[in-house]
Amino acid sequence: MLENGFLVWEASNNTATFHPVIESDRVEGTAVFNQQGRRIGTIKRLLIEKVSGKVLYVDVTFGGFLGIGVHLRTVPWDKLSYDKALESYRTEITEEQVRDAPAFYGYDGDDLVWPDRKREKELRDYWRDDPRGPI
Repeated sequence: MLENGFLVWEASNNTATFHPVIESDRVEGTAVFNQQGRRIGTIKRLLIEKVSGKVLYVDVTFGGFLGIGVHLRTVPWDKLSYDKALESYRTEITEEQVRDAPAFYGYDGDDLVWPDRKREKELRDYWRDDPRGPI
């Protein structure tokens, strides 16, 4: 069965297959692991470019206990890859890189609605990320 141009269901005797589409609320809360299998954080939100609809970055939370001391940093979406076996995301980014990364919306406790250009540049420079569209 096709929906919006995507195959979402097909009769088959095989076990469930991987689907290319996922809802954003199912991505939020998903763990992120490094290549050694150590959990380095959890996806809090997707940052989507308005015009193209492409996910450019994700905010990753790490550290803390019971919501106290939790930190938020921003990571380029294309640095994550989905691991079907883990049902989570993997990255070559180290825990230290995430810890030292800038945050799109500012730093801990600074939840600005829109960052300034200086912060955008800081984020792109840190990840050596070429602009892929307006933010």
